[in-house]
Amino acid sequence: MKHLKSNDPARTADRWGIVLSGGNGTRLRDLVYQRRADYLPKQYLNFIGKRSMLEHTLHRAEKLIPAQKLLTVIAKEHLQFKDVRRQIASRPQECVIVQPENKDTGPGILLPLLHLQKRNPAAVVTVFPSDHFILEEVLFMQHVERAFRIVESDPSRIVLLGMEPNEPDPEYGYILSSGIDSPDFDGSRTVEMFVEKPSADSANMMMRKGGLWNTLVLVVTCQTLLQAIERAIPDLYQSFEPIRDAIGMPDEQQVIERVYQKLPSHNFSKGVLEILSFENRQNLRVLPVQGVTWKDWGTSDRVSKTLRQLGAADCAPPEPAALERRPLRVSSGRNLAVARTIR
Repeated sequence: MKHLKSNDPARTADRWGIVLSGGNGTRLRDLVYQRRADYLPKQYLNFIGKRSMLEHTLHRAEKLIPAQKLLTVIAKEHLQFKDVRRQIASRPQECVIVQPENKDTGPGILLPLLHLQKRNPAAVVTVFPSDHFILEEVLFMQHVERAFRIVESDPSRIVLLGMEPNEPDPEYGYILSSGIDSPDFDGSRTVEMFVEKPSADSANMMMRKGGLWNTLVLVVTCQTLLQAIERAIPDLYQSFEPIRDAIGMPDEQQVIERVYQKLPSHNFSKGVLEILSFENRQNLRVLPVQGVTWKDWGTSDRVSKTLRQLGAADCAPPEPAALERRPLRVSSGRNLAVARTIR
């Protein structure tokens, strides 16, 4: 596996990652059922290559972060599936965080963050959703490395990776930022606001004004992110205090189960990031990602469209790492027009 290396080894000592794999993939349930006659959550399924979406995410993350510092968050009900148990069995046991049930991305991030605080409160952490298709993996992880360096130079920063759109897709969340023509010396911009699933006309307008797709991939210190969650969703933060005290204790799992029984769902983008864009604007940054083929595989249409563009609608395409070495033909209109790579 090709690893990315920092010029300053001392800075990488506290780098950790959180991989979000707690969702149930409800929007892809029909597509999954067509393929295997059950409702395995989408992130554990092999849509492309020999690995599942989760395994691709972990493999990609490990180009920068060792397996022993990658926390994978799943839901307890996922363990009923043999494929999930097999994939999780290959991970360090102490790095698998099991939620009693999926309560959206707010709790999905807060629970492993509290585990990380106990293990290494000085950590700088990156968050990866497990349902993204990324073709140019090395280039993408180079952007993550840049985000780490920005946060390591200023621990108050929260740096999001924003994908440069190739089409005005109204189903994505958009990040609007200042400093488009004059970004900071590190290439980042100040986040002005988030717009979730705009109209087609609004998506067109935001794309023309330099709006970026929100990937939810971010880099931040453990302490800064905990403070941000406490400020934005104090009720959620306070409800997790018994969990914080119980981590590492014999009754840890029972306490987590008890808290989750009364826990409402909280979306991290809406509940935390949108609030921070108004309250803490200078410290919330977006780093534009260019030259990377990226899709959030949240819907069956996106999965099918990507596979067709890869020329792989009816067969399994090769690994992204192999595809990355092949030339891609992109139209002058910046639409994703990937050449057929399978004959």
